[in-house]
Amino acid sequence: MSSLLIVAIVLATLALVAAMFVVGIYNKLVGLRNRFKNAFAQIDVQLKRRYDLIPNLVETAKGYLQHERGTLEAVIAARNAAASANASAAANPGDPAAMKQLATAEGTLTGTLGRLFALSEAYPDLKANTTMSSLMEELTSTENKVSFSRQAYNDSVMAYNTQREIFPSSVIAGTFHFAAAELFAIEEPEQREAPKVSFA
Repeated sequence: MSSLLIVAIVLATLALVAAMFVVGIYNKLVGLRNRFKNAFAQIDVQLKRRYDLIPNLVETAKGYLQHERGTLEAVIAARNAAASANASAAANPGDPAAMKQLATAEGTLTGTLGRLFALSEAYPDLKANTTMSSLMEELTSTENKVSFSRQAYNDSVMAYNTQREIFPSSVIAGTFHFAAAELFAIEEPEQREAPKVSFA
């Protein structure tokens, strides 16, 4: 066996090992990206459930809160804006602008729901309405599920972003255009609080 053939075999082996290494990192990045997209799909399911509950809540409250029309309209407008932002984010959960828009819209919706719940406290008949109580319980349950889903999404995004930033993955991520994903974070402190629901 000539030395030229040995060198060719060694170089071919090294090239194969390097290619397998690059493919391994690429596949890991794809897996992590798909994991955070799946985690967002779980948020999407819960947010859609939340958006479906809100019109029923508003319709139930309408008869009691006739003088509070502005609050009811604000809740519906915030719900529609959040649903639109959610659709944009669901189309591409890795888009930082869409995630920031969704976080802002969700914060606004949470604030308007808080105002609606505060108003409902001032109307004993509304508070005693079984449909309203049931809807508020469902909404509270959904809020908890959204919180858990956000945590799972943020954990997946953190794993993906960490993998794409460490060396040598950062080289592969840059070469194949694996963009950073945005955490689903609530920006304003008052938006961090879930709407308070009281049945007392």
